[in-house]
Amino acid sequence: MSLRRFAFNNVIRNRRIYAGYFLSSAFSVMVFFVYSIFAFHPGLADGAIHINVSTAMHFAESVIYVFSFFFVLYSMGSFLKTRKKEFGILIMHGMTSMQLRSLVFMENIVIGFGATVAGIVIGFGFAQLILMSAKQLLSLDAALPFYFPTKAIVLTGAAFMALFLLISLFTVTVLRNNSLIDLLKGSNKPKPEPKASALLSWIALLLIVGGYAAALVAKGMVVFYAMIPVTVVVIIGTYFLFTQLSVYTVHKGRKSRSIFWRKTNIVLLSDLAYRMKDNARTFFMVAILSTVAFSAIGSLFGFKSMYTDVIRSDNPFAMKYTSYDKPSEQDVAMIEQTLKDAGLSHQSYALTIKNVETKDGKRISVVPQSAFNALVTAAKGTKADVQGDEAAIVHYNGTMMGAPQPELTPVTLKETGLTLKPVQTIDTPAIQAGPDYYVVPDERFEQMKKSESVIYQYAFDVSGSHEALKKAGEEIDGKLGKTDNWFMGVDYALYQQDQIFGVVLFVGFFIGIVFFVGAGSFLYFRLYTDLGEDKRKFQAIHKIGLTDRELSAILTKQLMILFFAPILVAVIHGAVALAAMQNMFEYNMMKPSLTVLGSFVVIQLVYFLIIRTKYISNVKSAWGLHLT
Repeated sequence: MSLRRFAFNNVIRNRRIYAGYFLSSAFSVMVFFVYSIFAFHPGLADGAIHINVSTAMHFAESVIYVFSFFFVLYSMGSFLKTRKKEFGILIMHGMTSMQLRSLVFMENIVIGFGATVAGIVIGFGFAQLILMSAKQLLSLDAALPFYFPTKAIVLTGAAFMALFLLISLFTVTVLRNNSLIDLLKGSNKPKPEPKASALLSWIALLLIVGGYAAALVAKGMVVFYAMIPVTVVVIIGTYFLFTQLSVYTVHKGRKSRSIFWRKTNIVLLSDLAYRMKDNARTFFMVAILSTVAFSAIGSLFGFKSMYTDVIRSDNPFAMKYTSYDKPSEQDVAMIEQTLKDAGLSHQSYALTIKNVETKDGKRISVVPQSAFNALVTAAKGTKADVQGDEAAIVHYNGTMMGAPQPELTPVTLKETGLTLKPVQTIDTPAIQAGPDYYVVPDERFEQMKKSESVIYQYAFDVSGSHEALKKAGEEIDGKLGKTDNWFMGVDYALYQQDQIFGVVLFVGFFIGIVFFVGAGSFLYFRLYTDLGEDKRKFQAIHKIGLTDRELSAILTKQLMILFFAPILVAVIHGAVALAAMQNMFEYNMMKPSLTVLGSFVVIQLVYFLIIRTKYISNVKSAWGLHLT
């Protein structure tokens, strides 16, 4: 039998051993392939949002490809560790080191080719579902048609075969530094007592707490400048948290008799320090990847909620039209006729804005009181109440990062010499005519000479469904064409924003899911790497009298710590990151943030229950025990 045939048979006849590594690799291929199908879709290539889609999707592909390299490399490392004894036996039977490395290389190529084909086939089956969901995510008018993705298949096949070839060349070097005795001992080799530095443990705590404090105290754009240093500090603190502080805490627990000698804690804590030390880097990677997933998806959902609320709150009227320098009765009549044809009841309001110069060289905007009060009454705002030379200053903070309140300082107009004496401040988004504009009595407004700049604004209070308002706004925008005048339909503007933001949300959501599933897979591989050792250990423990229920409780506690320690850290990291994002935009993202974090915790809980049942069953089935 040739070495190539031996490698092929080894993979085929040991499907159960290779299944985990194969499925994780196929999953990475599938996700990359689905992205490629979307990025190369001809329906988007000919559309208006092609540039946004292509840029976002190809960026996502590069991120997933880099992640896939480390994910597959880690999976291969865990896989090789479980086979050390097998490699030692092969060497004892005459296989040379070169033949062993060639065997591992060829097995990797076989698995890589099979995973690439399987990932493309599965991804091809899911493609239609993904393309249909894109209609909702991108707010497209029609579902994207299915097509045969030749470019996506070629790109995915070439990219992942190159990746598996590179990993195969890299992993064979792992076997060079292992002696025969090390391979035969495998995971039975005695481990040194795990140690932890008290100094580094306290440094970990200080770095994390300090990073949290800096992130939560910063406000506005300070958050942006503090983002990178805070992230670096927290990442370093997280590494020391798992490599030092976790082991240090377990040692402290073992020294406490009230904790260590309580029920089955002696079994749990005796092994926990070794588990925490062995899994420290895995925990660190899982925590960081999960934090990225939480923060990315939480921020995206928060931003979507934020821009929707901002557009709605800053525009109390469904539609606005602005004409510069001269009234535009023809355009206004067209807008009203379009709304009438669409069956939408409406009320229109007109406002003339004069931009005048003061004696100190500043330019201010002035509006008449009657027209202004009609607008704010419809918008349920505060009316102006001025007479004679009095004026009201309209100041709108906006939903985010507003300017300070203006001072009620008199101003003298250059052309007429009229002095306006502000006596009232009004905060309303009913109409935007500059940052701070003045409302004056109608007679004073008429006394002002025609200024160099006059703006005519029209507001339309329209009643109707979102879809009807969106269609009417799109039709009006098309009829107006490209002019110097400005039109805004709130529902149509939200529709356009959703088209652009839908791409970002689509990409961010999938990257977040990939990172999160990858994090769970890291834990899965780490657990099953130690499965053989756990079987032997719990066989001995069972013989000294512990019941099946007690063994299940010990395993459940260990699995809970291994699963939820990094997830708990990631949830706290993500919550702080999203709170800092709130401080930067001065907008409450609590609801979307809690929705995202809660969803991930629920998913992880379900994942834990499945793995816990399967893992305990595997441990006990080896010795004829029964799952309880």
